[in-house]
Amino acid sequence: MEIEEAIKRAKKNDQKAFNYLLDVFWDSVYGFQLKRIENENDAEDITIQTFSRAFDRIETYNESYKFKTWLITISKNIHIDLLRKEKNSITQVLSKDNSSALQVLDESPSPEDKLITEQHLAKLLRDIKKLKPHYQEVINLRYFQELSYKEISNELNEPINNVKVKLLRAKKLLAEIIKENND
Repeated sequence: MEIEEAIKRAKKNDQKAFNYLLDVFWDSVYGFQLKRIENENDAEDITIQTFSRAFDRIETYNESYKFKTWLITISKNIHIDLLRKEKNSITQVLSKDNSSALQVLDESPSPEDKLITEQHLAKLLRDIKKLKPHYQEVINLRYFQELSYKEISNELNEPINNVKVKLLRAKKLLAEIIKENND
């Protein structure tokens, strides 16, 4: 499959095309981020977010630019956004009164909290059932069976990077479903 062909198919929501593009460009985006931030976990997280955002907005891709350049730009913007958030949160923590750091809260759930959680879990399971089967499966493996990315990758016989992006997309779709139900 050629890159141009994969992009056209991805715009039609072809999962194999998404996987192909992910395989072809993962190392470039990950390597770019690794050079920038010199932290493997953060570089991987940003790379996953990059592909997720790119695939969510693939219809906005302009063919007059290289696809790799488009991905790198998305990746750079995600990193800048994260830096801004970190800067704001650090500023907020520093500006708060330091005596509040000495107060320790008991965060264990009360019996009422447990009941509410169980009710929310039943509703969440109903919402998960609204996802496509391959998204249901990846959510089930990760959050209910508590498998690692590597274990999910072995279970589904898919590359670990595909599992990470699929899980991120599943979470986004699930969040949209939950939001629709709450409106």
